[in-house]
Amino acid sequence: AAMAQDYYAVLELGRDATDDAIKKAYRKLALKYHPLKCKEPCAPKRFRQLAEAYDVLSDPMKKGIYDKFGEEGLKGGIPLEFGGDNPWSVGYVFHNNPEKVFKEFFGGDNPFAEFFAKDGSELTLPFGGLRGRGVMKQDPPVMRDLFLSLEDLFYGCTKKIKISRREMNEDGQTSTVRDKILTMDVQPGWKQGTRITFEKEGDQGPNVIPADITFVVQEKPHPRFKRDNDNLTYVATIPLGKALTGCNVDVRTLDGRLLNIPINDIV
Repeated sequence: AAMAQDYYAVLELGRDATDDAIKKAYRKLALKYHPLKCKEPCAPKRFRQLAEAYDVLSDPMKKGIYDKFGEEGLKGGIPLEFGGDNPWSVGYVFHNNPEKVFKEFFGGDNPFAEFFAKDGSELTLPFGGLRGRGVMKQDPPVMRDLFLSLEDLFYGCTKKIKISRREMNEDGQTSTVRDKILTMDVQPGWKQGTRITFEKEGDQGPNVIPADITFVVQEKPHPRFKRDNDNLTYVATIPLGKALTGCNVDVRTLDGRLLNIPINDIV
């Protein structure tokens, strides 16, 4: 049987370590043994052990069970006389993705800013820069037309548009195409050319900032009106006799009103 892991020893800590000490130890050792920095053969295994140890000891419930029952109790399940309805009675399983733990710990910070060049100067490469791929760049924006009727632009409306985009899986390396619904609130009075941007909703990829998706309003042709800025033009066909003598023309507006417009006689 494999020897049980001592998560405190993995982080080079004693069992009386505080939460702050656990965080500092993981920060220091994860940077030291990250495979992008450490080229020793043991680095990947050590990096994974550090991630699992931090995953357990940084969580109060997991830590409490581990402190009381050890790794066997944590992973094998708490004995029934102690477990009761505790969900942890099913046992803990590490997700085996140390990079996920690393990225969640550092968030948006650049962890490699703590690495220094041989001359003592600080390295300022962005995360992923040590892979030799250079500075992370955002993909160019994706432009799409959004066709709206004059009624939509007069009253305002809510539009839901389904897009398909590539999303990264938990391993941080592979991706899957998934559908997503984007919701936009069209405001009354928007004009053709109005732009609605959804930031970073484009395809995801390693070392890539997803593109923004921008929808550009296009007006659908209307059977009765043509828009001119904030005015609507209506073309009425009038017999020559009525045009010469004058008449009234009925016009149904966008909001359903009926206007009776007098047409003066043409001299």
